[in-house]
Amino acid sequence: MLETILFILSAALLVVTLCNVFLWPKLGARSETIQQDVSVLIPARNEEANLAACLDAVLQQEAGVLEVLVYDDHSTDATTKILTEFVRRDERMRAVQPKPLPDGWCGKNFACAQLAAAARGRWLLFLDADARLTEGAIARMVAEAEHRNATFLSCWPRLQMEGFWEKALMPLLNFLVFTIYPAPLSMARRDASLGLAHGACLLIERATYEKLGGHAAVRGEIFEDTRLAKLWRERGERSLCLDGSNEVGVRMYGSLAEIWLGFQKNFFPAFRRESSFWGFLLLHSAMFLSPFLLVVWKPNWQIAAAAFCVVLMRAALALRFRHPLWSVALHPLAETLLLLLALSSWRRCKSGRGVVWKERTYHATQ
Repeated sequence: MLETILFILSAALLVVTLCNVFLWPKLGARSETIQQDVSVLIPARNEEANLAACLDAVLQQEAGVLEVLVYDDHSTDATTKILTEFVRRDERMRAVQPKPLPDGWCGKNFACAQLAAAARGRWLLFLDADARLTEGAIARMVAEAEHRNATFLSCWPRLQMEGFWEKALMPLLNFLVFTIYPAPLSMARRDASLGLAHGACLLIERATYEKLGGHAAVRGEIFEDTRLAKLWRERGERSLCLDGSNEVGVRMYGSLAEIWLGFQKNFFPAFRRESSFWGFLLLHSAMFLSPFLLVVWKPNWQIAAAAFCVVLMRAALALRFRHPLWSVALHPLAETLLLLLALSSWRRCKSGRGVVWKERTYHATQ
């Protein structure tokens, strides 16, 4: 009986995944001429390895860029020196002076709020320093937002992966989301629960941002990007998340240690209720890991079919998002590490130690 239920649920999740793979839209190839009314806003804390390449890609955009503002968030590496050089050589560049981080704010949220306050453009493009725009990306983003009547558009980026652990583990980010999140449905419905965003690339209409309180409304949220997307929908605005892999790429983490710390920072705090966190872990343990254990210990056709459904999910997502196909074969290992990482995030938050990122400690708000 349990094996049959496992197979049926696996098949249902496979359907959700395939709908996302085949029906979730990319940004359109629209080439309308747009005004120079986009303020590109980049929070940067110890980003000496990323900032120059990010700024080069932004400044090479053919249309849309009114100004590029960078908030050097008390960096202790060469970020300040790199920023100073760019400000000197391009008149569109401005450095926003950092302020002490107030109580109750996450560092990135405060940096984004300061950048928005100093911006002049009609559109605000919040961009992580590790993001790389392709040619004409900003013009296509603005044209897409206007075409879809959206005041909040997040471009889900292409994951750039180089090392073994990146290629083995980072595809799980898309697997986590697109096996359960109905992306095509989010295009048709405005339910707040369907709000989704990737913080590496957020295009937001300035007037609406100010009306809804901007980053101040999510000041203490570690998972601020999706919180903003949900807030937009709660207030009757249209927020959308589209496949922006042709517009922006991001190398989120460069080593196993960075992957661990980065996901640990977001995992437990991403859930509004602790019960949701445990439900998520139960889902992944039962649906995405146990079939591979049971097929060895207690093989039957339902268990084998459930494991095959998971493999098909991974393969379909790998093809859609251009992940290495060999990473599919390492799914049980990656899933096990994911669960251990989730438990580590929970333990750090519940013990009061909090999670650490960029030399700052954050605590969950459950």
